[in-house]
Amino acid sequence: MSEVYVFLADGFEEIEALAPVDLMRRAAIKVTTVSVNESHSVTGAHGICVQADALIADTDLGGAAMLVCPGGMPGASNLAVCPTLTDTLVAQYRDGRYVAAICAAPAVTLAPLGILDGHQATCYPGFEQQLRDGGATHCDVRVAVDGNVITSNGPSSAIPFALALITALRSPEAAQQVASGILL
Repeated sequence: MSEVYVFLADGFEEIEALAPVDLMRRAAIKVTTVSVNESHSVTGAHGICVQADALIADTDLGGAAMLVCPGGMPGASNLAVCPTLTDTLVAQYRDGRYVAAICAAPAVTLAPLGILDGHQATCYPGFEQQLRDGGATHCDVRVAVDGNVITSNGPSSAIPFALALITALRSPEAAQQVASGILL
């Protein structure tokens, strides 16, 4: 199976990045955290410093099974101004492969790229207009899956989001097995 990349920028929402990484790894999905910074060290919105597995400048992102953008502010904005990432997200989407984002990232990172145009999507409350400006139909749900685009609305949805990613990449049964393993 191809790899999944989870992108980290200073100001990312820690639970939105790390819960999906943890749960996908429990499902035996190969996941790499990628810093868009110039160093492996990335500081989250709540001051938790994480050492990413790789740097975006040193990583071949072609052929990924899925690209995942956590939210948090200014994390989502910092992702949106990384040209390597934005070009990769557009190529991934156009190739019909999975693009996923949670919280502010659907509206701040994906919508301006046209990735959500014509899709049903969700985001953190207060970002709905940016989502609509990107051509999406906002739906008030925790997780929205529409074709190769998966979005989620915020920190409390990190686990349902992760399970949706596992369902897309593996199967509903694999997601249920992980959910059972964490007593959900």
